[in-house]
Amino acid sequence: MGPKPADERSDHDLFRTELVNLIDQRHELAKLAELIDWPAFAQQWGSQFESTTGRPALATRLMAALLYLKHVYALSDEDVVERWVENPYWQHFSGERYFRHELPCDPSSLVRWRKRIGEAGCEWLLAHSIEAASKAGVIKRRSLDTVVLDTTVQPKAIAHPTDSRLLNRAREQLVAAAQDAGIVLRQSYARVGKAAETQAGRYAHAKQFNRMRREIRKLRTWLGRVIRDVQRKAAAVGGEVAGALKDKLDIAQRLHAQQRDSKNKLYALHAPEVECLAKGMARTPYEFGVKVSVAVTATEGLVVGMRSMPGNPYDGHTVDSQLEQVEILTGKTPKIALADRGYRGVEPACGARLLISHTRRLPKRLKKLLKRRQVVEPMIGHMKADGLLGKNWLKGADGDALNALLCGAGHNLRMILRHLRVLYCALWALIAMAITLGMEMATPTSRLNAVTSRRPALARG
Repeated sequence: MGPKPADERSDHDLFRTELVNLIDQRHELAKLAELIDWPAFAQQWGSQFESTTGRPALATRLMAALLYLKHVYALSDEDVVERWVENPYWQHFSGERYFRHELPCDPSSLVRWRKRIGEAGCEWLLAHSIEAASKAGVIKRRSLDTVVLDTTVQPKAIAHPTDSRLLNRAREQLVAAAQDAGIVLRQSYARVGKAAETQAGRYAHAKQFNRMRREIRKLRTWLGRVIRDVQRKAAAVGGEVAGALKDKLDIAQRLHAQQRDSKNKLYALHAPEVECLAKGMARTPYEFGVKVSVAVTATEGLVVGMRSMPGNPYDGHTVDSQLEQVEILTGKTPKIALADRGYRGVEPACGARLLISHTRRLPKRLKKLLKRRQVVEPMIGHMKADGLLGKNWLKGADGDALNALLCGAGHNLRMILRHLRVLYCALWALIAMAITLGMEMATPTSRLNAVTSRRPALARG
């Protein structure tokens, strides 16, 4: 069964006030709702929610609006559905006819919708935000000829990885999985393992590193003993429990074997895709997450492309895939791409000209254009401070890709709302100015009429 159909406008409730009569139609969210092509979402996603049994799927406009609002205001799944109940503008933006006093859906529905639409569906959301920005006048068509490319790190929501913590957590999880499978271990090291992890942290804080390494060696030894004990007794376990036990055992073996100079190191047990990235910043020398490639327009800073890049590739190797995404989302191939010196030595396959910062002997026009390369830096800062790019809570490598795309869409909608808010304020300023000028012009005229009416009396006197 497909998504729920839209409310029939012929059904009018005499005892309820419609939202269009309750809200200010000049509000920026009401204006933004008119700029987005909502029927296109039903046509694009309707086939993905066809079923013959069960209740019908939720309305596509409602779910798309909730995803938009979540990333515009940087909220969690739980917070966005709770605030939706309190805000009539959000409900009007989602396509509701009357004010509702119950939650639009369970927060877990957003998780299932993200998984169902996938990366292609999130790119669809980003493309419609670019289209809405074009309709609102935020960008012009010729602005798509020049884009700025850059990469940043999307940190994962994990604790700071330390050897003592990872080794002890791996031992705890492996012991718990073995107990669920009915395996009786010789020793679990629960008491001494927790004490050793705490003591290692204290020694590290006191800069007593030799003692800290001694505690870490103990934790590694105890983890190895548990691994070998489980391997000896795991053959008698079968069914789904054996699969879960094998996954925990593989993670524990990978962590036990890794050294300081190992490749593809494990930094989080629940997120093995996390990578350690160094961007050369003094404030954060190392960040744990995934590299994200960003493309914005050089004039306005609107996001026209955003893609996660697992494996920490060289920045120059991300140019072709990023420009390809820009062409897919906007329908136009950029002519000029501006980038920093991390993109040196690359020639785009699409024929666009790549200008690297600090390039000498350029014409005056291109030298002036190259100064617009810095526009991408504050845009990334806004997406991390005002959006959800600063910490990704979605699971897996797919969650990295989805969160990056939705952060770009949320940034574009914030720019559109700011533009509509400025237009609204400017309109009211012009109206106030016209009223003031009208009053000032009316005052001298009344005085002149009063003086003219008194002139004959003065002459007679």
